[in-house]
Parts: sequence; C-alpha cells; structure tokens
Amino acid sequence: MAYGAHAARGINGMDRATHTLTVAAVDTTPIFREGLGMVVTRAHGLRWGGHAGSHHAGIQMCEQVRPDIVLIDSALDPLGHLTRLLAEGHPTMVIVVLVGEAQRTPAYLATVRAAGAHGALPRWAEPRQLTDGIRRAYVERRYTDPTLAALVPSQRTIDATDLTSGPHRLDMPLSRREYQVLQLIAEGLENAAVADKLYLSVETVRTHVKSILRKLGARDRTHAVSKAFRSGLLVATPPNHTGLDRAYHP
Repeated sequence: MAYGAHAARGINGMDRATHTLTVAAVDTTPIFREGLGMVVTRAHGLRWGGHAGSHHAGIQMCEQVRPDIVLIDSALDPLGHLTRLLAEGHPTMVIVVLVGEAQRTPAYLATVRAAGAHGALPRWAEPRQLTDGIRRAYVERRYTDPTLAALVPSQRTIDATDLTSGPHRLDMPLSRREYQVLQLIAEGLENAAVADKLYLSVETVRTHVKSILRKLGARDRTHAVSKAFRSGLLVATPPNHTGLDRAYHP
C-alpha cells in the first residue's frame, strides 16, 4: 500500500506513506476476527497480516508472519502468559491487548503490562478508536485507551507483590515451544500429530514432553495438563472456538 509524497503524517509524526504496519490478531471469535481484518485493511498505513485462533497457533503466526503489531483477546490470555512469551521472543513487536468486560480490572492491566504488553484497548472500541490506538501503541510503546485509563494501577493501588502471587502471578516455567507442545497435548494430540502441527520431528517433541514433565513436576502427560489448567498456565478455550486454528499467510 503506497501513497503520494504529500500523504498525511500519522499520530506523533509517523509517516504512513513510507511505513505500512502489519497487524495480526489472536482471537477465537470468527465474526470479530473478520471485523478486525476489515477495519485494519481500510485504514491508511495498516495492513492485515491474518489471525490465529489459539495460543500455539498465535506463537507460530508471529514466528512466520512477523507482524509489527499483534492484537490479543484478553479472554485468551487472562494471566499474561502468551503476552510474556511473545514479548520475550519478539522484542520489536508491539503487543496490544483488547480488553473485554471480564478482564476490565486494575489487576489485569497490571499483569499484562508487567508481562510486556505495549497497549490496551477496549474490545468494544469503534473502528477509528481502534486504529488510532494501534498507531499510538506502535509509536509510543506504552498506550492505554482513555476509557481504560482509570484502571491503570498506581503503586498505591496494587503492590508489586500482587503480580507474583495469587491468580495474577506471571510464572512461566516453559519455553515458547514447550508451551505450544503442552497446548496441543491438552487438545488431545499424540506426539506424531504435535510434530506435524509444529513442523518438528517426533523425537524433538518427545524431548519437549520430557522437559515439560520435569518442569511441572508431573508424572505423565495427563497429569501435566491437569496441573497446567489448575495453575492457570493453560486457559480453557472459549465456547465459541470453531476449531479453526489459524488463517494467515507467512
């Protein structure tokens, strides 16, 4: 997408004529994903990189598509684990959480900020509000929509210890690849199917499984999945999940 030499400059001087930003999303709701894609595609200086419908597919998408910005549904990442893995694996990528009602709390915003999120926008945002917020998060690297600003915690409202204990702890003992393997095991896949999904050898998957069991202190695969769900390491897939894991073009 290109524009003339005198094309308008974007927020904070970002030149939309010379820098088109690729935006992708991790979300399980088909109609919402389609809407995001349409809004982004119609916005000057933005292009749609596609979407993924699960944690492991989101990690894979970011590895292959390398978007400038990734939007994450807050319901899919209530404890910030996916945000942390993506932030650590892709330091230049901007992560924006789309905050739904259930996660509209100071504790959630503190959690994802500590995990590495650069921006927070309401999931119910209007198209212009969404695209402006995406651009500002990219330029400023720290942006919270005004409708959520009152929830941004201060040192007085949430102590640092609140982020390392209780339901908002950020412990992530697994690597990105181990996390993907565990997600797929939780979906009922055997090692060969996991290997096929992640383009790995079966032996590599076995090695990852052994490491997962050791790190989680689990007896077997079933025990590992059970412990991961109880601790919040794994998140139950929302009921509107269609089984379509990904739709992106590397």
